Parts: sequence; structure tokens; C-alpha cells
Amino acid sequence: MYRALTHDIEVVVEPYYLEDQSDPEDGRYVWGYRIVIANHSELTVRLVSRYWHITDENGQVDEVSGPGVVGEQPVLNPGDTYEYSSGCPLDTPSGVMFGHYGMEAETGEHFDIAIPAFSLDSPGLVRVLN
Repeated sequence: MYRALTHDIEVVVEPYYLEDQSDPEDGRYVWGYRIVIANHSELTVRLVSRYWHITDENGQVDEVSGPGVVGEQPVLNPGDTYEYSSGCPLDTPSGVMFGHYGMEAETGEHFDIAIPAFSLDSPGLVRVLN
């Protein structure tokens, strides 16, 4: 699992390879990821936007942004958690993702919270370190 804490809001990511949706012979690799957002702050906040920076093993970058997550803009009171799952296809057997969520506090303040960088690695992938 991967974790980041920003403004007392924690983001935990657990990626997993989706073998049944992947087709390596056709250059299609798919991962799912489960995200848990925990509000450890004393403010009520709303997740209003997302930004993803996705890089495959060839260095090809894809940037994705938009309102909310999975069609929602969840409100988290102090102590609340919000969980969702989504996915990411790549043309290569590995990659990395990171990003941020745009948040709005009950005070009207807007700020970003970090989504930690996490690796997308196919099972059995052999890494060679130089």
C-alpha cells in the first residue's frame, strides 16, 4: 500500500493487476486500484476534482483530470473515510501513477491533497537495476 498525508487528510492506495481484463499478447495491461481517503482534520471537506499523472514504462505520459471521482464529489466530516475503486489500462507491462485531489473546506478554502505515487507492475515482471 502507498500513503500520503496532506492537510491532515490521508490517501491510501492499493493497486492490483487485473489479469482477466489484460491481454499481454495484444499489448493491453490493466490495473485496478482501491483508494481510501480519511479525514483526520477538524474541518468538513468536499472532494471537488482529481488530477492523475500516468507514465508507462516507455515514458509516455497521460494526464487525466475532471470533477470528483467515479461520478461523485464526496463530503467528508472530521473522522470520516471514503473509499472507491477504479482502474487504469496501459500499453506496457508497468508504469507509475500519482496525482492530487482538489478539496474544498467548509470555510470555502480550496487546496490540493497528494495522491502518493504508486507502481503498476505486471505479475512476474523481472526488474533489472543498473
